[in-house]
Amino acid sequence: MIYIIDHKDSFTHNVIHQFENFDKVECDNFNEINKKNLDKAKVIVFSPGPGGPKDYPISSKIYNKFKGQKKIIGICLGFQQILFSEKAKIIEQNKIFHGFQSEVRVISDNSLFKKGQKFKVGRYHSLKLKEPFYAKNFEITMRCAISKVAMAIENNKDKVYGFQFHPESFLTENGNLLIKKILSA
Repeated sequence: MIYIIDHKDSFTHNVIHQFENFDKVECDNFNEINKKNLDKAKVIVFSPGPGGPKDYPISSKIYNKFKGQKKIIGICLGFQQILFSEKAKIIEQNKIFHGFQSEVRVISDNSLFKKGQKFKVGRYHSLKLKEPFYAKNFEITMRCAISKVAMAIENNKDKVYGFQFHPESFLTENGNLLIKKILSA
């Protein structure tokens, strides 16, 4: 079962529909967590949402409790939530990307995806990871082809994955492939 933690975002329903292609999905608001479903889930997904990761301390607690025990996936705010929980700084971007399609490139040999592979993705964010970023077992695996902003992270040891972009967006080509690859890892 996949447990999606909703940060009260309109995209969450699209995330639910995407993940339902792969397994049973349960979803609750970040401040109304069903502990039974959370404990039962094999995968935890942190949804997109408004604001920044510091606004969701409950999600950080969940991340810290289950990191290394369950597969964790973060999308947009969820990506930032993972990084924030790993002591990264999340900052405002000079340019806001809402409803914007960008090309991202896989930059790591250790990624689940082939180095050099390119994807067109849908972006909806005004915040980004401040670099340099170092956390044990984490690697930035995708970057925007133009701005070089970090667009994906992987921690294959602890099974933690994140996308700054939205794999469920119609602007993302092959979004289901991205999710399928992570769920089958």
